[in-house]
Amino acid sequence: MKIELESIGTIHTEFKDVEGMPIQPTGAKGVKGKIIVDEKYANGLKDLQYFSHINIIYLLHKVEGYLLEVKPFMDNNTHGIFATRSPKRPNHIGSSIVKIDKIDDNIIHISNIDVLNNTPLLDIKPYVPQLYEDTIDELKIGWFENNHKKAKSQKSDDRFK
Repeated sequence: MKIELESIGTIHTEFKDVEGMPIQPTGAKGVKGKIIVDEKYANGLKDLQYFSHINIIYLLHKVEGYLLEVKPFMDNNTHGIFATRSPKRPNHIGSSIVKIDKIDDNIIHISNIDVLNNTPLLDIKPYVPQLYEDTIDELKIGWFENNHKKAKSQKSDDRFK
């Protein structure tokens, strides 16, 4: 099945190269960026200013190919791609939860952004953790259990270029 998506805007950050970037938003604490939403979608931002955080879904536009097994940044063992947050995915789709600092017309000023500059934006959803709290009874986070704290300081390298 062929699926076509259209970018609704562009994410702008200080990160010009994949190498040396934070690997997760927790490692990008305080990093500022902005999202410029295409004018034709600007009315879709109505009432977004009443949320503190958004989940942004974007195209990992500099990633080529994919791997079904990868050695992620935070572990020395190989894992299946779907058990990681590696960018080398079959559909090159990424997502991050970022803080809204302010919204000016079609520009969303954000913090805690771990995305490459000029990344195509696919969608925005308000972050509402209460929508999930009753659905998660026994949370397990697999191999991340002993490694998740590394995400604050770990930077990317060239392994997924």
